[in-house]
Amino acid sequence: MAERYIIAHDVGTGGSKSVLADTRGAMLAHRFEPYPVSYPKPLWVEQDPEDWWRAVTTSSRRLLEDTGVPPSDIAGIGFAGQMAGVVPVDAAGQPTRPPVIWLDSRADEQAARMIRKLGGEWVMLRVAGALPSGKDVVCKIAWIRENEPEVYARTNAFLDVTGYLVLRATGRQVIDHTGAGGTGILDNKTRRWSGLLARLINIDLEKMPEIKSSIDVVGGLSRDAAEAMGLPEGTPVIGGMGDIPAAATGSGALEDGDAHIYIGTSSWLVVSIAKAKNLGRYGMASVASPDPDMLIMIGESETAGACLKWFAERFARPDELAAAEGDMGIFRLFDEAAEKVEPGAGKLLFMPWLFGERSPVPDTTVRGCFANLSLEHGRDEMLRAIYEGVAYNLRWLIDAAGTRGWRCDPLRAIGGGAKSDLWMQIMADITGRRVEAVEDPQEAGAVGTALAVAVALGVYGGYKEIKKIVRVRRVFEPRSENRGLYDALYENYRGLYPALSKASRSLNT
Repeated sequence: MAERYIIAHDVGTGGSKSVLADTRGAMLAHRFEPYPVSYPKPLWVEQDPEDWWRAVTTSSRRLLEDTGVPPSDIAGIGFAGQMAGVVPVDAAGQPTRPPVIWLDSRADEQAARMIRKLGGEWVMLRVAGALPSGKDVVCKIAWIRENEPEVYARTNAFLDVTGYLVLRATGRQVIDHTGAGGTGILDNKTRRWSGLLARLINIDLEKMPEIKSSIDVVGGLSRDAAEAMGLPEGTPVIGGMGDIPAAATGSGALEDGDAHIYIGTSSWLVVSIAKAKNLGRYGMASVASPDPDMLIMIGESETAGACLKWFAERFARPDELAAAEGDMGIFRLFDEAAEKVEPGAGKLLFMPWLFGERSPVPDTTVRGCFANLSLEHGRDEMLRAIYEGVAYNLRWLIDAAGTRGWRCDPLRAIGGGAKSDLWMQIMADITGRRVEAVEDPQEAGAVGTALAVAVALGVYGGYKEIKKIVRVRRVFEPRSENRGLYDALYENYRGLYPALSKASRSLNT
């Protein structure tokens, strides 16, 4: 029997990562297609959905060209997309306005009003399990209803990024379980829209799409989509998933209590759990897993690798830029420079909140800073402080998960940051956990999506079988000699938040 292959796309903020893999998750080829982000007004963050579609169609064709795999050998297609975005479309599937993506926080007023209407934070936490913020889907929908009533009236369905791509591929307006869970109005027990929650927060369920399982085959490629991708019409397309659930799949952390961290543009901690639990105080909530029998608890931080990119754009030296080979070369040079700095960066602390925060502090107006900066510190101390600041933020999330009994040890690690041995060792030292960096960590979301397609096609008997397939490239053990220093700096890091939050609110409201 001829080998069958899968094409999967992980459509993120800065571009789409795509893979052509076999049914065992082995990559034959991968591609990255970048696209821009638009910031039309303060707090507004939007993208052009045509850029997403161009990226997935272009990369699909190039993957076939790169590998020589016949289009007829592609058994299925899957999409994973950035979560917490709103893509309103009309009955014909045309966008009624530019998508409002996850980074956007224009809806702070709607979030505050929602909390007041339901009796305050205490009541909201017990009713919904978490506090809404201006970055949440339901608040963004409310903003559109109040500020763009003509757009709201023309909208047939509020999709997310994954749902929009499934629409373009198959013509069907649906949302997968993980995307529906990210709205906050999904009943996790029935995996259906919650009429009670929708009424409480005034969401019109008639404008919410049909929910499908992540591993349902939603339909086959339409004629137009097949032509654009260079694939046969009718090629199966699954419901897909959000990028964080896809990454959880690609990390292999799929059993009850298993945890993984991601360091890319953003960062997150995800714990696979059998029963829904929320940590609303920390901005952490449970959503449906692509595994029909599981949930995942997500704590997502807005800027992680983005902080290092910001530093590179402003503080990279001419000699480093000249020596860097490609866009990623500068980060290898940063690793070398930061590794020469003593742990603790001379007691310099960096708060990685450059565009507000979702977890561990739900705070859209807070901003980052270097704290305890002195004449003794140089550029490389500031650089190492960024690596450590992201790790302190993730430790805060791990400690929050620990209040519910999840040890999060070991931690699987994925994302571009997992390619850095320095960052992985810093993570192990600061968290006190064993860190297992997986192979091909930047493509973990796309590979996880490909493996979900294999489950949907019946290659595996169950979703958790994927755990046996994912490979680890290196294990990092925490070093006891750095624990005392990092424990003390971590307490100072957390202690600085209240004052910084107050000042940021005054400056940025």
